[in-house]
Amino acid sequence: MTTQFSLRAILPSLMPAFGLISAVSLSGCLSSSDSQTADPVVVENPVAYVQRTLQVEENSGTLVEDNLADPAAFRPGARLYLKPSAAAGASARDITSRAFAGAGFLNDEGELRYDVKDLHVSQDGTRLLFAMRAPEIEDADDEDQPTWNIWEYDSASDTLSRIIGSDVTARAGQDVAPAYLPDGRIVFSSTRQRTSKAILLDEGKPQFPGLDEDRDTPAFVLHVMDDDGENIEQITFNQSHDLDPLITDNGTIVFSRWDNAGQTRNNGVNLYQVNPDGTGLSYLYGRHSHDSVSDSSDVQYLKPQKTDSGAVQVQLRPFESSDYASVPAEVSVDEYVEADLRLDGTAGSGQRTLVADVGFDGEPSLQGSYGSVSPLLDGTGRYLVSWTPCRLRDIAREQIVNCTQERLDSEAYEPAAPVYGLWLLDVASGTQRPVVQPIEGEQFDEAVLLKERTLETFLPESQFAGDQGVLADDGYGVLDIRSVYDLDGVDTAPGGISATADPVQTPADARPARFLRLEKPVAMPDDNVRDFDNSAFGRSRGQLMREILGYVPVEPDGSVRVAVPANVAFAVSVLDADGQRVGPRHQNWLSVRPGEVLACKGCHDPNSDVPHGRPDAGPDSVWAGAPTTGLPFPNTESALFADMGETMAQTYARVNETRKPTADLIYEDEWTDPGATAKAASFTLAYGDLDTPPPISGVCATEWAPNCRIVINYEQNVHPLWDLNREVLDIDGVTVLEDNTCTGCHAPTDDGGMAQVPAGQLDLTNGASPAEPLHFNAYRELLFPDNEQELVNDALVDRLVDTGEVLRDEEGNPILDANGMQQPIFATVPVQASMSVNGARVSRFMALFQAGGSHEGRMTDAELRLIAEWLDIGAQYYNNPFDAPED
Repeated sequence: MTTQFSLRAILPSLMPAFGLISAVSLSGCLSSSDSQTADPVVVENPVAYVQRTLQVEENSGTLVEDNLADPAAFRPGARLYLKPSAAAGASARDITSRAFAGAGFLNDEGELRYDVKDLHVSQDGTRLLFAMRAPEIEDADDEDQPTWNIWEYDSASDTLSRIIGSDVTARAGQDVAPAYLPDGRIVFSSTRQRTSKAILLDEGKPQFPGLDEDRDTPAFVLHVMDDDGENIEQITFNQSHDLDPLITDNGTIVFSRWDNAGQTRNNGVNLYQVNPDGTGLSYLYGRHSHDSVSDSSDVQYLKPQKTDSGAVQVQLRPFESSDYASVPAEVSVDEYVEADLRLDGTAGSGQRTLVADVGFDGEPSLQGSYGSVSPLLDGTGRYLVSWTPCRLRDIAREQIVNCTQERLDSEAYEPAAPVYGLWLLDVASGTQRPVVQPIEGEQFDEAVLLKERTLETFLPESQFAGDQGVLADDGYGVLDIRSVYDLDGVDTAPGGISATADPVQTPADARPARFLRLEKPVAMPDDNVRDFDNSAFGRSRGQLMREILGYVPVEPDGSVRVAVPANVAFAVSVLDADGQRVGPRHQNWLSVRPGEVLACKGCHDPNSDVPHGRPDAGPDSVWAGAPTTGLPFPNTESALFADMGETMAQTYARVNETRKPTADLIYEDEWTDPGATAKAASFTLAYGDLDTPPPISGVCATEWAPNCRIVINYEQNVHPLWDLNREVLDIDGVTVLEDNTCTGCHAPTDDGGMAQVPAGQLDLTNGASPAEPLHFNAYRELLFPDNEQELVNDALVDRLVDTGEVLRDEEGNPILDANGMQQPIFATVPVQASMSVNGARVSRFMALFQAGGSHEGRMTDAELRLIAEWLDIGAQYYNNPFDAPED
């Protein structure tokens, strides 16, 4: 029979420990089934789960928070148990403590304190993968502590083994979240960053695991290895964490990715997908849905799992939690890209919670709270869940009591520690039955059924031939953008893309988009590798540090097809003819594997809700491409004959070869048919034209390669521009007609050493800033707000102006001076910074050098290009942590 449950009915054996003074039924809750009717799934299949002792803060007595932004966090006191069935009375046995036999693993109290998590069952239901970390070594430094490793338990032979046999290899990274691939290999999340470390060597840096974009812990990204721990290969290249891989029925991997580029609007964990060889990486779901749970704006999409319905089961919760609660939900990723947005952009509801009104984010609920949720996948829509009833602490009586609505509304009670037991949840019938009864101070979690399931589809490794094969051998993939003028399905080209593509209708200098810049994040080392001060980032650490991979021209129709270095994260910027970014920053990291083609329809407005980032989502491309086969585009060179539907970039790559990045911005009119109209003038914005140190090596300046980087540091590359001699000489080569040297005017003293107000209230001279000695004063003057100065008695002082207010006492009466006069209040006059970390186009500085500007012609095009690209990537003080002085 099924009855409405009360806390007394669920937890009779625990009531004395909980200090319950009554047993009030919880209205609206699920029912608890006391029926012992045999259930084949419950009786025949073993259940594995984690039991963990709850940790309490010494000072406050509150539970220690878990922080999902730190996957390597160690919560000692866990055990992995196995029950022969999910029946409540079935006995459980510890299957992991045998790994740590011996006194050397015990602490001073004689306790065995290790940690285990991330359970995953093999397709045949006989083996269990999980992550486990050995007990801490007392008095050892952090770098000498044990690491998280992937382990396997074979239930048929009752054997326990670490997947990676070598101690040296096992200690080379933190390994968590394993899952079996259909071919027997294992995908897992790790800080090993094997390929990324090799690329660091190519860049002339030491090997180290790059930190996440909050610079807290090494980034966990996806790797694949054989079932014996050999042939470890990195397959994703995020700058923050990639976690919890799920193998879908079609063989792709769905996982949780922490998008944190720019650390602003995109900061959140979303669902992504990738193939086991690392190709096909794309966004899947959740980017604009972090407010999809009421009363919360920062839920993250975690722990994706399969369901009977074909949807993806997730746990929704914030990064940090002290009650370990989440909202269990299913998301329809096949039809939706957001909780309220279908793939075609129409509204709908693609997300449903399994149980309504549950406790979440520290807020108790009569429904109790859920931790982990694991679908049985037996067609019944049932789940193994970790659940705690709602509990409160009577503050005055210092007793734990059950929840009532009256108590929840009263300030006399506060949330009490949870008691997560394991339950079999049947959503359809609204019932749940106990699997493991809760114990005070313990947490039962991550229950999984060891049950056979259908083997997922095996996806073989991608093979590339022809041009793609050659590029793969050279370390490149391909980025193919159909048109940068396609903005969320809207043709934004002047007169339309077809008109912009025609050199007769739209001359080159009338095209808004002229170049594409490829930008790469810089891996951040921890303090043990390079300890540098935060001032190294400059005005803002929002973009951290960035390198430039190179430039490529945008074809007349807005298309781009460019070879990009494989196995690195990158972003793109669309530029005008001056090399200045013409739109918002691209704040999601892309990557390609060797030989892979990443195809994009166009660009995206980050403020738009139009689906973007998924190949199957969003509006169709607005650019149909070539209308026929065998003919050139209108008024273009006949040698560049198109195939129907091709973009100009695709045509160029087929006839010639895929363009590769260059260090300089190089424009050559390769499209215009001179019989139709004159070709546009060629031009180059080249580092070779600088009279100051270029931000590139001599080798890469002449021959670009996948490991080439443009690294702009303020002191080395930008600041020398201000002192560069800019005298204009007469024909005799001696007489100075004009001196445009920046520091000639923008200095606190004149040629005679007398004090002066720097021109434009901008001091560009050498010397450390009094506000930040690690910065040159000129940098601070350019990028930070300042006070207007004036000369007073031959000294520079901040100018003060009368605010019209006077000093007053607490009662509002004027405070008089010794002469009985009111005392006016003076204030400084602010001077806004002339440069902005948001880019060149929003910096007043750049407008001064444009046609008609007060400084027109005083700096060369190459110099302005250098300043523009530096501003566009964030105006960092340093863009290489190993160039910054050690702290």
